[in-house]
Amino acid sequence: MDNGIKKKQNKGGRKPKLNPSKNRHVFRLTDEENARFLTIFENSGMKNKAKFIVSVLLQKEIKVIKTDMPTLEFHIQLTKFFTVFRNIGVNYNQIVKIIYRNFSEKKAAAYLFKLEKLTTEMAALCKQIMQLTLEFEAKYILNNEKK
Repeated sequence: MDNGIKKKQNKGGRKPKLNPSKNRHVFRLTDEENARFLTIFENSGMKNKAKFIVSVLLQKEIKVIKTDMPTLEFHIQLTKFFTVFRNIGVNYNQIVKIIYRNFSEKKAAAYLFKLEKLTTEMAALCKQIMQLTLEFEAKYILNNEKK
């Protein structure tokens, strides 16, 4: 049954790494140095301290991403608002079609006049929202980028 061909025996477990990290170095820090190290490590956003230390020692690039939560929350709420605004536009088109289909010319004109008044109020509100958005960006977002 052998026929001169040997089967590779599966040992199981992990495949060995191509370039394993075998060398180990130990260093000690004072309390102040440790606090500073931990602050820098947390600001880096990395999850592994060993990889962070290697990156710093070998001068690899460390990307730091800071998230401004109030600005992010503002952006999320503004996006939700625009979704609602888009839905209002879809409903507006449906209402106009229904009015023309179900009412006479005079009644349709009266209802459309009311709808037009509400639309102008909504347009004024939209302009106020745009103005407040610009003020917010100028006051908070642009000032934070300068810092």
